[in-house]
Amino acid sequence: MGASMKLNRYSNLVIRRLRALDHEVLAFGIKEGEIEDVPVINELKLYEDINTITLYLNPERQKEYYDYMISLKPKRIIFNPGTENPEFYELLRESDIEIDIACNLVLLSTNQY
Repeated sequence: MGASMKLNRYSNLVIRRLRALDHEVLAFGIKEGEIEDVPVINELKLYEDINTITLYLNPERQKEYYDYMISLKPKRIIFNPGTENPEFYELLRESDIEIDIACNLVLLSTNQY
């Protein structure tokens, strides 16, 4: 959530790293486009079997997507630096969704993803 086509953005780097490691990736951003072979969509679609949502939206921007993200029933949501959101943590705990407060790039670099 919060994908950017700008090469220097962390969301872009993470998508490219995930693909290099052969992870399946769905990308949601404000603007439609493509990051390597991953389409960036701006329409909220219902998906099944979502393992992880990685956030690159500040807490204020997250609010409009709370219900959507919870409805996807991911196993976990990763809150990257700058996305920390105690209000959302409570809603996720109530829905039995794991919370990971970490940098996705660090998780990938240290094989903790």
